[in-house]
Amino acid sequence: MYIGRKDTIAAIGTRPGEAAIGIVKISGERSVEIAGKIFRSAGDRKISDIGTYKMIYGKIIEEDGSIVDEVLVSVMKKPKSYTREDVVEINCHGGIVATSKVLELCLKNGARLAQPGEFTKRAFLNGRIDLSQAEAVAELVKSKTEQSLKIAARNLNGEIKKEIKKLRERVLDILVQLEASVDFIEEDLEITPYQELSAGVAAILEKIKELIKDEKRGEIVKNGVKIAIVGRTNVGKSSLLNVLSKKEKAIVTSIPGTTRDAVEEVLNVEGIPLILVDTAGIRKTKNTIEKLGVEKSLKHINEAEVIIFVVDGSKKIGKMDIEIAERIKGRKVIACVNKIDLKQKIEKIKINNYIAESNIVEISVLKGVGIERLEDKIKEMVMNEKDFNIEEKIIINIRHKGVMKKVAELLHSTENAMKEKMSEEFPSADLKIAYDLLGEIVGETTREDVLDKIFSQFCIGK
Repeated sequence: MYIGRKDTIAAIGTRPGEAAIGIVKISGERSVEIAGKIFRSAGDRKISDIGTYKMIYGKIIEEDGSIVDEVLVSVMKKPKSYTREDVVEINCHGGIVATSKVLELCLKNGARLAQPGEFTKRAFLNGRIDLSQAEAVAELVKSKTEQSLKIAARNLNGEIKKEIKKLRERVLDILVQLEASVDFIEEDLEITPYQELSAGVAAILEKIKELIKDEKRGEIVKNGVKIAIVGRTNVGKSSLLNVLSKKEKAIVTSIPGTTRDAVEEVLNVEGIPLILVDTAGIRKTKNTIEKLGVEKSLKHINEAEVIIFVVDGSKKIGKMDIEIAERIKGRKVIACVNKIDLKQKIEKIKINNYIAESNIVEISVLKGVGIERLEDKIKEMVMNEKDFNIEEKIIINIRHKGVMKKVAELLHSTENAMKEKMSEEFPSADLKIAYDLLGEIVGETTREDVLDKIFSQFCIGK
């Protein structure tokens, strides 16, 4: 399927640098032979003589007999290996020199340096995993939070594969009934009416839309969401950042304009990475440095997906509060009325003109009141659902989402053809393409250039 598939490949499978262990991986028909050329065991046992999932202790040697390293070699014979080929892993002492030298000897004795993701690509091509599971391997490695790790682990276990199989079967079932109508048009056979078939298409389309919607939430869990804390000077923005992050990262004083530049902090709220940005207090100023800080604040407001607008509950709503509220109107905004431990002078009705009452949270950063409710509100706004449980969802990736959108368009076209009572050939043509497109997700109908693009994003040793 691709040039060099019969080659025996080798690569370092661990991060370069000082470590306890460094692993050199070899996969292919000649992996045992190549490893045998550079390995000597204490009891003169050969690698070819040991069984699969067995380890053997010995030394890696050069052609002149000099010792490179003491190692443990593990053997996994096909098909019971990661790639479904003979695989040998040489466990060296960690370090750049030792592992690089062992790899060099493997290449000198007949192996080829693996391309990025080539071990996983072989696992896919040899039928051990489907393409969605191969992508889950990369996502597992790149996981930043426990939740993103769980998503990747579920997909590696075949959750996407199972869902796509169900969807393709449902598409095929409708397609078969349409094809039967065409093939036996002159026969006196009972034909499933368009109304019934259209209901089946609508049900598939609904599931596709759900998967597309949940992909966005999955991206948030994997990569985080940017949240800007904004407000006029001295309302408690920096104090709020410190309380949420449980650190004293921002300088907190009673002097207006203390924060001259944005301060970032990454939080983890129930598995969701939140990139909190404490922006400079927005006010009119002649101070050049502070003015630059205000300009940056406005930039962060434009870039943020969610905005926390902080106002001082112990003071009346001012002109600058209104100007900020005008600027963020129509965005995803949580209004924090801070300093509720003090006598309240704020006129909430003025905030309600810009922000829904359900998105207003009363807090006291000083006393720690309302912080938990604020965190719940942030999660609800980020995920667009109050009780969203990521662990109960099937989370596709951005490539799958692109395919799903095309499938959704075809299903819409199928519905329209049925609604207009067009002949069976028209909805059938759309469903055939949709069926093949769904196959792209799991790799049943994927082009070589698509595979190359997917696996090029992997590290070399995976």
